[in-house]
Amino acid sequence: MIKISVTSTEVRNQRGTAKASGKAYDLNFQTVWAHTSDRNGNPNPFPEKVEIILEKNEQGAALFYPVGEYTLAPNSVYVDRSGNLSISPRLVALKPKAAPAA
Repeated sequence: MIKISVTSTEVRNQRGTAKASGKAYDLNFQTVWAHTSDRNGNPNPFPEKVEIILEKNEQGAALFYPVGEYTLAPNSVYVDRSGNLSISPRLVALKPKAAPAA
């Protein structure tokens, strides 16, 4: 399981025209922190900064993730049109750990 920490709801917008197709684009990004492991499966000492592309609602507003702890949803991983394993991050909130009974 890859844990993702969201520490801010700030959204960065990037819009322009694609050089190859000439089509307009409008993307919204949110910075998150991924708690990853090295190639041997050992947890890295610090989370890594990652930007994820956000989905939009019907009005075109970015659907940002609230501050909290998440993991990658199963539908984040897919096989792309070239047959390669790809990731398009979708987050699922982790449930807070229950406090020990007193």
